[in-house]
Amino acid sequence: MNPDPDYSAAYLVLRTSDDGPEGHGFTFTIGRGNDVQVAAIEALRGHVVGRSVDELCGDPGSLYRDLIGDSQLRWLGPEKGVMHMAIGAVVNAVWDLAAKREGKPLWQLLADADPEWLVSQVDFRYISDALTPDEALELLRRGKEGAAERAQLLLERGYPAYTTSPGWLGYSDEKLIRLAHQAVADGFTQIKLKVGADLEDDIRRCRTARAAVGPDIRIAIDANQRWNVGEAIEWTNALAEFDPYWIEEPTSPDDVLGHASIRRGVTPIKVATGEHVQNRIIFKQLLQAGAIDVLQLDSARVAGVNENLAILLLAAKFDMPVCPHAGGVGLCELVQHLSMFDFVALSGTTEDRVIEFVDHLHDHFLDPVVIEAGHYRAPTLPGFSAEMHAATIATFEYPKGEFWAADLAGTRQPAQAGAEKELTA
Repeated sequence: MNPDPDYSAAYLVLRTSDDGPEGHGFTFTIGRGNDVQVAAIEALRGHVVGRSVDELCGDPGSLYRDLIGDSQLRWLGPEKGVMHMAIGAVVNAVWDLAAKREGKPLWQLLADADPEWLVSQVDFRYISDALTPDEALELLRRGKEGAAERAQLLLERGYPAYTTSPGWLGYSDEKLIRLAHQAVADGFTQIKLKVGADLEDDIRRCRTARAAVGPDIRIAIDANQRWNVGEAIEWTNALAEFDPYWIEEPTSPDDVLGHASIRRGVTPIKVATGEHVQNRIIFKQLLQAGAIDVLQLDSARVAGVNENLAILLLAAKFDMPVCPHAGGVGLCELVQHLSMFDFVALSGTTEDRVIEFVDHLHDHFLDPVVIEAGHYRAPTLPGFSAEMHAATIATFEYPKGEFWAADLAGTRQPAQAGAEKELTA
C-alpha cells in the first residue's frame, strides 16, 4: 500500500518568553503530504501563541479542547485526518514542554499525576457508553497500587520490544535469515514480516523465517490494509502452518465489522490494528464489537497524549493488550512513554505487550531510544523525547535546509542522496 515512502515529519517548536525550555512536537508523514500537514499545523497557530505557559502546562486539556472545538477546522474531520494529526503534533509539543518544566520524562509525569487530574484531561464525549469518567478514575486509582515498585522495575529492566527489521518486502532470503538470527541474538522474542504482495512468496518467506528463529519466537505478520475481508481470511489461513502470532491491518482500518469477521475467520491467530485508526471512537467500536485481539495505538495519528489517554483507558476497561505502532520518524521515541505509563500506573502489566522497534533515524533525536536485551530502556531525560538535533533541522528542513539548497543547486553529493529517503523535517 505504501510502495514509495519518503520519510518525513511536520515538526514544530513552542518557545516561551521566559527563556525556559521549549516544547517539541511532530507528526510523521511519508512524503509529499508533509506540505499539507505543515499547513494544517499553521492553521492552529492562533490557538497557541500568546497563551499563559503556566496555565497551558498545568492543563494541556484546555488547549486540546480548544483545538478539537474549532468549528471551522473541525468541519474538515471531524476528529480525523490531517487536522486531527496536526492537533496531535501541537498537543504533544505542549506535553513535551510540561514534562521538561517538571523535570521528568513524560511517562513519569503521567505516572506520578493525580488520577482526578488525568481524568480531567480525557474527552469522554462519544465514548461514555463504553467508559465513564468514574470508571476511568477507578482504573487509575487502582493503577497507583504498586506503581512505585513497577517504576523501579521499569528502570531496571525496560519495556519489551519486538522488531520489524527482518521482515520488509523485497529482502532476499539470505538477508531475512541474517536479520532474524540477529534479532534473536539481540534478545527479541518477537519479529514481524510484511505480507500481502504475493501469496507464494509469503509462504516461502514465512517458512524461511520460522526455520530461522525456531518454534519459540513469535512471528507477527502485517498486511498494511491490503485485503478485502474474505481475502484476508483466506490468505491468513494459508499462512497458519507457520504459527503467526497476529495478522496486522488485514483490511481497511475503518471497517470495524470487517475486522470482527476476520477475527472469527482466522482464530486462533490474533487480529491487530490501530496505527491508522483515526480516533478514540473507532477504537471504542473495535473493542465493543470484539473485532481485535491487540490494540496498536499510534503516538501521532490521533490528537496527542490526551486522546491516547482515552484509548489506553478504553483498552484497560476491556482488558485489551496494547502493542503500539512505531518506526517512522520519531514514533519509537514518543510511544515508549505511553506504554511505560500504562505499565506503571494503569494496566500494571507487560504480559503479551510489546512496543514495535525499527532501527533507523534515531540518531536525529537528542534523546533517542535505547534497546537492551530486546527491551526499550526507560527514558530518564525530561520531556517527551521529541526534540531533534539542531544540525538535523539545519540540514533537512524543507526547503531552506542545506540538503535541499544543494539539491536545488545541483551540487548534492552522492553520499547525501540516500538521505532524501530517510528524513525531511
